[in-house]
Amino acid sequence: MALQRSVTYVFSEQGKTIRVRHTDSELMNLNRIVTVSRDPEVQNLAHRCSHEVFAADDPADALEVIQTVNPNLILYDDRLNVDLVRELIDNTEKNPNDIPVVLIGTSDSGEERIPGDYSELGIYDYIKGMQDYEHLQAIIRKIKNEAVGNRKGAEGQENQFFANELAAAVSLAGKSRSVLNTLKMTRLVASSRCNPVLVLGETGTGKELIAKAIHVLRHPNEPFVAVNCAALTANLLESELFGHVKGSFTGADRDKTGLLELAADGTLLLDEISEMPMNLQAKLLRVLEEKKFRKVGGTKNIACNATIIAASNRNLKREVEDNRFRRDLYYRLNISPIITAPLRSPERRDDISLLADYFLKTSTICPDKKGKITSLTTLAVQSLERHDWPGNIRELRNVIDRAIMLETTDKIGLNGIIFDSAQICETTQSSKSDAVTDFSLEKAERELICRALQKTGWQKTRAAGLLGITRATLYAKVKQYNIEKESFAAAGDNQQTPEKLESFSYA
Repeated sequence: MALQRSVTYVFSEQGKTIRVRHTDSELMNLNRIVTVSRDPEVQNLAHRCSHEVFAADDPADALEVIQTVNPNLILYDDRLNVDLVRELIDNTEKNPNDIPVVLIGTSDSGEERIPGDYSELGIYDYIKGMQDYEHLQAIIRKIKNEAVGNRKGAEGQENQFFANELAAAVSLAGKSRSVLNTLKMTRLVASSRCNPVLVLGETGTGKELIAKAIHVLRHPNEPFVAVNCAALTANLLESELFGHVKGSFTGADRDKTGLLELAADGTLLLDEISEMPMNLQAKLLRVLEEKKFRKVGGTKNIACNATIIAASNRNLKREVEDNRFRRDLYYRLNISPIITAPLRSPERRDDISLLADYFLKTSTICPDKKGKITSLTTLAVQSLERHDWPGNIRELRNVIDRAIMLETTDKIGLNGIIFDSAQICETTQSSKSDAVTDFSLEKAERELICRALQKTGWQKTRAAGLLGITRATLYAKVKQYNIEKESFAAAGDNQQTPEKLESFSYA
């Protein structure tokens, strides 16, 4: 006997819930369908062709559902007001996924083509009658084939995530105006003889990628050497940079080749240059001026032919004013600085959704999920775009990796976007404390209402639908138990989406 399961997702003004049961063998591979109709037959038709069906009574309610669940197909009842349908399609077309729209003919007009009022709305296809399962199946096969073709085409296009071939070569994803300006400056500097090069920007904005881009343009076949100036003590950093001769200090039992020498005709990246001790800054300045150096304890001059790239997440001019960075070294470095903007910058926020998709496609944190999680929901992307990103791109990559680890469906939803990793522990502790220890019916009812409101982001119509009560009853209960929206404001950005809503029914 085939395993039965019930999948019900309905949003309507009355909070009405429609339950349809079907076997797993009947399920097609199209994941989500939204129906816009008051006729249960339209919903039954959709249920025969999809894992998940989300229903709305009219176009006014449908937009919120579509934006929330990001469906693969939308089915419209041709008895709906054409002007409302036109408005909804106009708004839906703003979705980058270009959701196909199919019109269901419910009249007995005998027409085989799209009705005149709908012909200019960009309808994907038309089905005559609510029983034409074979036609809908054919449409779904066509949609799936087109999706596979588009995906294969996208995989072959280097410009899917990168502004140009240089960005692709160093994996610098982004197409915003800020990234374009940074790449333009990078090319300009790399094509010149500018040496040293200064790259400035907050932590996690891609300074090392810019350094690699300069290296790729100037001398891709030569060594690229990087050192973090903040990771070593003054003595160790000096030895790392310049090398030392045997016996120059206690523990120097052999000659050591320094990074300046190892870089040869390639590139040396001095990351976090502002953390370099002042006395070592003076030695670095001499190297930049004279293009030669000596090992620690040595007497022989060694030529320095490498491109020196200094990077800092601090405001070096302010560091100079506060006597924490040498003024002469700052002006020697500050020839034509390249600045990487933070993600919160208005000129770079357009990259957030693109970067999220890039990290989703390229993440290796869960090899068994590779290719199974296809995208992020609209609400998840909106949540990412509202965040301030103090950790910039590195933080965004961590958030996406975390979401991949937590996600159990094919799309990352709002509940998977966790900006503070401590929230995972808090969520775990909260779930452990859900066991009922107080058998007061009033307390249980209040808790159930609170959970439903949290689940729907304080949208009372949908919360009432989850609870199986009328909106008027919900309003009365909210007033009775003095439930205030402000109590949930802190959790408002991480509410559960309606993709996998559990039962909140009183019954």
